[in-house]
Amino acid sequence: MAVDELSIIDRFFRPLAGEGSFALTDDAASLGVPAGFEIVVTTDMVAAGVHFLANDPADSVAQKALRVNVSDLAAKGAKPFAYVLGLGLGDETGEQWLAAFADGLGRDQKTHSMSLLGGDTISVAAGPVISITAFGLLPVGRMVHRFGGRPGDALYVSGEIGAGAAGLALLKSEAGPWDALPEKARNILVRRYRVPEPRVALSSALLEFASAAMDVSDGLVGDCDKLSAASGCSALIEAGRIPLPDGLGMVDERILARLLTAGDDYEILAAIPPRNEAGFRAAAAKAGVAVSRIGSLRAGGGKRTDVLVEGRPLPLYRRAYMHRSGETRS
Repeated sequence: MAVDELSIIDRFFRPLAGEGSFALTDDAASLGVPAGFEIVVTTDMVAAGVHFLANDPADSVAQKALRVNVSDLAAKGAKPFAYVLGLGLGDETGEQWLAAFADGLGRDQKTHSMSLLGGDTISVAAGPVISITAFGLLPVGRMVHRFGGRPGDALYVSGEIGAGAAGLALLKSEAGPWDALPEKARNILVRRYRVPEPRVALSSALLEFASAAMDVSDGLVGDCDKLSAASGCSALIEAGRIPLPDGLGMVDERILARLLTAGDDYEILAAIPPRNEAGFRAAAAKAGVAVSRIGSLRAGGGKRTDVLVEGRPLPLYRRAYMHRSGETRS
């Protein structure tokens, strides 16, 4: 049985409301900004059948919806602060799903020191569809943009690339090298697809040392294209330097290309001037976030990313996941 909008707010989301939300009793919220800080705003949507599978646990869907936004904030050097929620629900979505969804949001609010300010709930023909607008705080004028990189800057990436793609392949029972991994390793890959790990701990290091940064959501190669183009550069990535999940380091070029372009990584790609590399690596280590130097920005060259395997170009059948391209992400 469908739950009406007022009941959804009262039962599931009012307990998540924070300061400035007026307990979700008004049509708008109020944001107070500490002196010397400014607000960074980002919006991301996730939808069943595109960003998560219809049978994924509702709490993990909530966590993914929030974390993909937190990942964007982290890449800008911002600390998470608050968010608003838009929720499109089909008739098939019942109380049990909503309770688990709200529980997932509540746990992640505590993890990332955020609170709910408000939002909207609508009926849709098929769902769920979730839109979150997240707000972060950083010192005035310090936001790390996609632009700002310069030729000669080193390219670093956090964590591992390809875990989300491998996790999705496992959930869809698609054959690949991930099948030969131990059960624990396979479960970790599935977890990384369902519940990404935004690199909030790296935000201070980015503020201090990065010339440009963005999160890797649609595929490392395509997102590097975006960063280098915004910076007026091209880029060179050495595939052998890219950190892949344990057990997937020795894969054929077709699988490698998939891992580098499929998306769902939610790691940080950063351009670091050579004079800042040692400081960035030290700050990342202190924050407990692994970072790897995978290439560099270059002058000219069409403002695209070249990926080399032992000096040869890696064949790519795509560069990134693109919405409305006819491709199904999930």
